[in-house]
Amino acid sequence: MKREYPIAPMVGVGAVIVDRRRIVLVKRAHLPMLGEWSIPGGAVELGETVREAVIREAREETCLEVEPMALVGVFDRVIRDENQSILYHYVLIDYYCRWIGGELRVGSDCDDARWFSLEEVARVRLPKDTAEAVRLGFEKAVG
Repeated sequence: MKREYPIAPMVGVGAVIVDRRRIVLVKRAHLPMLGEWSIPGGAVELGETVREAVIREAREETCLEVEPMALVGVFDRVIRDENQSILYHYVLIDYYCRWIGGELRVGSDCDDARWFSLEEVARVRLPKDTAEAVRLGFEKAVG
Protein backbone atom coordinates (compact mmCIF):
# COMPACT_ATOMS: atom_id res chain seq x y z
CA MET A 1 0.00 0.00 0.00
CA LYS A 2 1.31 3.44 -0.83
CA ARG A 3 1.97 5.75 2.09
CA GLU A 4 1.24 9.08 0.43
CA TYR A 5 -2.42 9.70 -0.39
CA PRO A 6 -3.47 6.25 0.83
CA ILE A 7 -6.84 4.67 0.13
CA ALA A 8 -7.01 3.34 3.72
CA PRO A 9 -5.21 4.02 7.01
CA MET A 10 -1.91 2.23 7.58
CA VAL A 11 -1.23 0.46 10.87
CA GLY A 12 2.00 1.49 12.54
CA VAL A 13 3.70 0.61 15.81
CA GLY A 14 5.94 2.47 18.20
CA ALA A 15 8.41 1.26 20.83
CA VAL A 16 8.62 3.38 23.97
CA ILE A 17 11.94 1.94 25.15
CA VAL A 18 12.60 2.93 28.77
CA ASP A 19 15.60 2.03 30.90
CA ARG A 20 16.56 3.68 34.21
CA ARG A 21 14.45 6.80 33.68
CA ARG A 22 15.71 7.40 30.17
CA ILE A 23 14.10 6.76 26.80
CA VAL A 24 15.26 6.13 23.24
CA LEU A 25 14.34 8.64 20.56
CA VAL A 26 15.30 8.47 16.90
CA LYS A 27 15.63 11.30 14.38
CA ARG A 28 13.64 10.44 11.27
CA ALA A 29 15.42 10.26 7.89
CA HIS A 30 12.27 10.12 5.74
CA LEU A 31 8.90 11.81 5.31
CA PRO A 32 6.47 12.39 6.85
CA MET A 33 8.62 13.23 9.91
CA LEU A 34 11.93 14.00 8.21
CA GLY A 35 14.38 15.53 10.71
CA GLU A 36 12.06 15.17 13.70
CA TRP A 37 12.64 13.19 16.88
CA SER A 38 10.25 10.33 17.54
CA ILE A 39 9.98 6.95 19.19
CA PRO A 40 11.26 4.04 17.09
CA GLY A 41 8.58 2.46 14.97
CA GLY A 42 7.05 1.88 11.59
CA ALA A 43 4.45 -0.01 9.61
CA VAL A 44 3.18 -3.47 10.48
CA GLU A 45 4.05 -5.93 7.73
CA LEU A 46 1.61 -8.44 6.32
CA GLY A 47 1.56 -11.62 8.44
CA GLU A 48 3.27 -10.19 11.51
CA THR A 49 1.65 -9.50 14.84
CA VAL A 50 1.74 -6.05 16.40
CA ARG A 51 4.23 -7.25 19.03
CA GLU A 52 6.46 -8.80 16.37
CA ALA A 53 6.37 -5.49 14.48
CA VAL A 54 7.40 -3.55 17.61
CA ILE A 55 10.37 -5.89 18.18
CA ARG A 56 11.43 -5.75 14.50
CA GLU A 57 11.11 -1.96 14.19
CA ALA A 58 13.04 -1.36 17.42
CA ARG A 59 15.84 -3.65 16.18
CA GLU A 60 15.92 -2.10 12.68
CA GLU A 61 16.00 1.50 13.89
CA THR A 62 18.07 1.24 17.09
CA CYS A 63 19.87 -2.15 17.00
CA LEU A 64 18.31 -2.84 20.42
CA GLU A 65 16.50 -6.00 21.49
CA VAL A 66 13.30 -5.18 23.34
CA GLU A 67 10.44 -6.93 25.06
CA PRO A 68 7.02 -5.28 24.62
CA MET A 69 5.58 -5.14 28.14
CA ALA A 70 2.33 -3.17 27.96
CA LEU A 71 0.18 -1.24 25.55
CA VAL A 72 0.74 2.49 25.97
CA GLY A 73 -2.03 3.63 23.65
CA VAL A 74 -3.54 3.80 20.21
CA PHE A 75 -3.16 7.12 18.39
CA ASP A 76 -4.37 8.57 15.10
CA ARG A 77 -2.00 10.54 12.92
CA VAL A 78 -3.72 12.21 9.98
CA ILE A 79 -1.62 14.65 7.96
CA ARG A 80 -3.30 16.75 5.30
CA ASP A 81 -1.75 18.62 2.40
CA GLU A 82 -2.33 22.29 1.53
CA ASN A 83 -5.66 21.36 -0.15
CA GLN A 84 -6.79 19.45 2.95
CA SER A 85 -6.53 16.10 1.14
CA ILE A 86 -5.21 13.28 3.31
CA LEU A 87 -1.50 12.99 2.61
CA TYR A 88 -0.77 10.39 5.34
CA HIS A 89 -3.06 8.45 7.67
CA TYR A 90 -1.64 6.14 10.33
CA VAL A 91 -3.23 4.32 13.23
CA LEU A 92 -0.32 4.01 15.68
CA ILE A 93 -0.16 1.31 18.35
CA ASP A 94 2.54 2.13 20.89
CA TYR A 95 4.03 -0.23 23.47
CA TYR A 96 6.14 0.34 26.54
CA CYS A 97 9.20 -1.86 25.94
CA ARG A 98 11.92 -3.12 28.22
CA TRP A 99 15.45 -3.03 26.83
CA ILE A 100 16.85 -6.58 27.00
CA GLY A 101 19.98 -6.40 24.85
CA GLY A 102 22.07 -4.77 22.18
CA GLU A 103 23.87 -1.46 22.03
CA LEU A 104 22.11 1.66 20.79
CA ARG A 105 23.21 2.47 17.23
CA VAL A 106 21.56 4.28 14.34
CA GLY A 107 19.68 1.83 12.16
CA SER A 108 17.48 2.10 9.08
CA ASP A 109 15.15 5.06 8.48
CA CYS A 110 17.02 7.19 11.06
CA ASP A 111 19.67 9.88 11.06
CA ASP A 112 20.33 9.65 14.81
CA ALA A 113 19.37 7.60 17.86
CA ARG A 114 19.96 8.61 21.48
CA TRP A 115 19.01 7.90 25.05
CA PHE A 116 17.24 10.92 26.60
CA SER A 117 16.72 11.57 30.29
CA LEU A 118 13.30 12.69 31.51
CA GLU A 119 14.60 16.25 31.69
CA GLU A 120 16.09 16.15 28.19
CA VAL A 121 13.03 14.66 26.53
CA ALA A 122 10.89 17.44 28.05
CA ARG A 123 12.89 19.94 25.95
CA VAL A 124 12.46 18.02 22.66
CA ARG A 125 9.69 19.16 20.33
CA LEU A 126 7.54 16.06 19.79
CA PRO A 127 4.15 15.59 18.13
CA LYS A 128 1.37 15.66 20.72
CA ASP A 129 0.60 11.95 20.38
CA THR A 130 4.29 11.00 20.67
CA ALA A 131 4.73 13.16 23.78
CA GLU A 132 1.69 11.44 25.31
CA ALA A 133 3.08 7.98 24.47
CA VAL A 134 6.42 8.94 26.08
CA ARG A 135 4.66 10.19 29.21
CA LEU A 136 2.54 7.04 29.49
CA GLY A 137 5.57 4.81 28.82
CA PHE A 138 7.50 6.44 31.67
CA GLU A 139 4.48 5.92 33.95
CA LYS A 140 4.32 2.22 33.06
CA ALA A 141 8.08 1.84 33.55
CA VAL A 142 8.06 3.21 37.10
CA GLY A 143 4.90 1.30 37.96
